[in-house]
Amino acid sequence: MSVLKKNLDVILGCFLIVLFAVFTVIVKFAGVGGVGPLGSKVGLATLNSKVHNLFGVSNTLYNITDWLGLVAFAIVFAFAVLGLVQWIKRRRFLSVDNEILALGAFYILVGVAFFFFELVVINRRPVLIDGVLETSYPSSTTMLAVTVCISAIFPLKKLLKNTKLKIAVYSCLIAFATFMVIGRLISGVHWFTDILGGAILSAALLFIYKFFIRILNIKNQKKAD
Repeated sequence: MSVLKKNLDVILGCFLIVLFAVFTVIVKFAGVGGVGPLGSKVGLATLNSKVHNLFGVSNTLYNITDWLGLVAFAIVFAFAVLGLVQWIKRRRFLSVDNEILALGAFYILVGVAFFFFELVVINRRPVLIDGVLETSYPSSTTMLAVTVCISAIFPLKKLLKNTKLKIAVYSCLIAFATFMVIGRLISGVHWFTDILGGAILSAALLFIYKFFIRILNIKNQKKAD
């Protein structure tokens, strides 16, 4: 196996992180205009305002996607419980499935990214939420849906034995993540760049997650040998 192919996950992950950083700088400083509520300034204002005006605002879709965000938290909780059960049964933390150990580290990374952008404001929403102008970049709902749903596929490959069941579950996870991303954009509570930034960062974190799994598998293989 070539060095490039062996390290493709981490290379793609790092590339996407750099891309996200560059995109974030562009969103923050390029084409800034006061097109937001209360005269708030937004980067790439022309593009963002055109997309926002195209879809308008749907409070119904906003509420639906907001409540469905709980599904992602339920998935996180389920894997946390599964990891704890494996730890108790096997009596060693490192005996927990590699995919679930990596998932724990991955969830921490997602959480750090979420809280970082709660403190570092890039953009604010195109609408007021309960009279408050909240931060909106990158879309946390997009990040949560994409990262949690797609990362769940990796441990499920080992946990689910039935091929048809695997396909059904994978399809549901991908469909759910897709609906959440599109629904969030169409609901009008985010700028287009919020959604795109969230998708890029999510993809970067997912490639790094795959890298974590590979490193853990290599270590365990060496121990077995």
